[in-house]
Amino acid sequence: MPTSLDESLAASQPPNSDTGRASGKDAEKYTESQREPLASQQSKPKPGITFAAQDSLPKLPIPELEGSCKKYLESLKPLQSAREHAESVAAVQDFMKNEGPELQERLKKYATGKTSYIEQFWYDSYLNFDNPVVLNLNPFFLLEDDPTPARNNQVNRAASLVVSALSFVRAVRKEELPPDTLRGQPLDMYQYSRLFGTARVPTENGCHIGQDDGAKHLVVLCKGQFYWFDVLDDNSDLIMSEKDLAVNLQVVVDDAEETPIQEAAKGAVGVLSTENRKIWAGLRDVLTREENSNNAECLGIVDSAIFILCLDYTEPHNGAELCGNMLCGTSEVVKGVQIGTCTNRWYDKLQIIVCKNGSAGINFEHTGVDGHTVLRMASDVYTDTILRFAKSINGQAPSLWTSTSPDPSKRDPDSFGDVSTTPHKLEWDMLPELATALRFAETRLADLIQQNEFQTLEFKHYGKNFMTSMGFSPDGFVQMAFQAAYYGLYGRVECTYEPAMTKVFLHGRTEAVRSVTMESVNFVRTFWGENPPHQKVEALKKATQTHTNNTKECSKGHGQDRHLYAIFCVWQRALDEEGAEAASSNGMSSNGYSSPAEAGSKRNSVLSEDGFVGGSPNGRSVPHAMPAIFADSGWDKINSTILSTSNCGNPCLRQFGFGPTSGDGFGIGYIIKDDSISICASSKHRQTQRFVDAVESYLLEIRRLLRMTQRKGTSSKTSRAREASERPKVKGRGRVIKGDHGKGIETPIDESKVESDDEGLGGYGFFDAGMLLQALRANQDEKERPSEKAAGIARKAVGKKLRLSEY
Repeated sequence: MPTSLDESLAASQPPNSDTGRASGKDAEKYTESQREPLASQQSKPKPGITFAAQDSLPKLPIPELEGSCKKYLESLKPLQSAREHAESVAAVQDFMKNEGPELQERLKKYATGKTSYIEQFWYDSYLNFDNPVVLNLNPFFLLEDDPTPARNNQVNRAASLVVSALSFVRAVRKEELPPDTLRGQPLDMYQYSRLFGTARVPTENGCHIGQDDGAKHLVVLCKGQFYWFDVLDDNSDLIMSEKDLAVNLQVVVDDAEETPIQEAAKGAVGVLSTENRKIWAGLRDVLTREENSNNAECLGIVDSAIFILCLDYTEPHNGAELCGNMLCGTSEVVKGVQIGTCTNRWYDKLQIIVCKNGSAGINFEHTGVDGHTVLRMASDVYTDTILRFAKSINGQAPSLWTSTSPDPSKRDPDSFGDVSTTPHKLEWDMLPELATALRFAETRLADLIQQNEFQTLEFKHYGKNFMTSMGFSPDGFVQMAFQAAYYGLYGRVECTYEPAMTKVFLHGRTEAVRSVTMESVNFVRTFWGENPPHQKVEALKKATQTHTNNTKECSKGHGQDRHLYAIFCVWQRALDEEGAEAASSNGMSSNGYSSPAEAGSKRNSVLSEDGFVGGSPNGRSVPHAMPAIFADSGWDKINSTILSTSNCGNPCLRQFGFGPTSGDGFGIGYIIKDDSISICASSKHRQTQRFVDAVESYLLEIRRLLRMTQRKGTSSKTSRAREASERPKVKGRGRVIKGDHGKGIETPIDESKVESDDEGLGGYGFFDAGMLLQALRANQDEKERPSEKAAGIARKAVGKKLRLSEY
């Protein structure tokens, strides 16, 4: 028989941990270490390999102010008119002559003794974000299907993913997870310690991140109903096999089916996690106003779970629907009741989502972890599912883990300790005010979902191999595709954001790469003008090289965005200390919105006073007037992101994405694979499908141009025998066969002998650029091409030679 809820909950907590993680009294219910802001936790030396390099990692450098200002102006120039840029230059010069140097010294003094000069400001920008986290902050990953067909149903796939995820949890806790490296250089691993057992908890004064780092239980959501059971023991060893988990999950699914979905939706408390953060904080107070009440303990179980497993009853039919389901769930109202999967989520925690047909994804709370960290988890989880299947065939197959849990079926029952492996259903007390709040939260969520759209592109024609064979950086190549597609549709460039990883530094996160440069603007104008192919290709080379150089600088901590945002925060904190009335006398707002949370989302920056150096180094006070650089329109321009992009993924992912960061912008997640590109674009109905189509058309057109100008490009995967086969031979009989849709095949190209399968760039941009005549002439040339037999080849070729499809 399962133990009582109280006993099981107590058993699932490590010593001195708190189970009642609810709002209102949330801060009191967390231990001191749990309440501390993430940034204030200094790195502690830990044994094992996972964190072994932490103490040797350098701190993120504070760039020179003059260099950051110069780069700031360079990033603004292509986005501004001559007059606007002149005003920004004057504002920066004024800043450098007045407040700038003093604020730089304050920042340096503030950073003394801290792991990172930007970290606390970073967390503040996220945790003081008041809007719903769904569609605004939380990204998603869509996993590839399991390669073993037997697992591609919901219960089996979920059980397999949970076993692999728990093995990853175990490796992190035992510090056996090999550290990340980049070209042999160790990367910061701190985020892995904040990945599991964490919850974003709202309060009246912003959110905080609580963590139960000894959590042993899993929470399962099915049709908006909550279940939990223990999956680890006190040593973080798995106490259930994959088969045991499948049995538990089937029990959960069967139990959830007993409640009509319309009825279950009325008590789907997870919807409350999609509310405005201040409203959600007030509702948590309602849930926990009676200490040790049923609702308080239910909430504590959810908050302290290792992660959330969401079992959806739907089967999305295409990539766009799958992406939408993983990001925000579906909205479907039947007889006035919301029965979509949007009610089957808890957005304050890491979630693994599995659909009825076995399609699976991950939605994660973004404050403490970046995509690179969750990608490592997803990659290892996916790899482990394959290796475990291989081991069932061949016992000598390797394991991904340094050590594994003892076989639960062979353990002494007493060795498990106080655990409860039988599923428990959480039954919330639906007070009238909660029921009303839930209904309003759902209607607002449904509005939010309806305001956004998602489209995907699975570009199968080529990928990384082709780009590198042509001498391009893959990321820069794809970034220029976004620039060219947008310019082709709208005839202008817009502020674009891409994060660059800075995990070579202690507690490193990301720096903002500004994709729009003078070189990128020259490229899109050249590309869309009536210019010869070689000129377009040369402009592309310069643009991608500039982007690559900028990305490298940002990865080294030499970017300007985080630095200038930290300078802004230092000024704002000084202003808060000396009195906000000074700002109002100037008619200026002290709201900080150049935050790293997501460029383009304007938000207040309520900053912690801990560790701030109040006085200036020379005893002068910081001026109350907003520094000219932040009052200038250029600051608004660079922080109003229209194209928010991110490159994150590998072959274990089918798609990756996030919501748009501004009302008139696009959110673009993309994955560059060896022979394909996966793109998920979102917007608030800004012709997203048309933008995706424009990207695809550009990618085909630029391939045509590259073939024309670089006829000897070969793929790194192509056998050199193909080159030999093109040479004249003494004899040869038979019909030469070339694959119709072979992937990864790139042969030496002679544009005059290849029929184009690219239809060029569709839409107004194509015709207005004067390229229609060129396309028509090209088609005419194709029709008048002499046959292979009449081409005068040295040997006699018998039969029709078929063209190898390139990708």
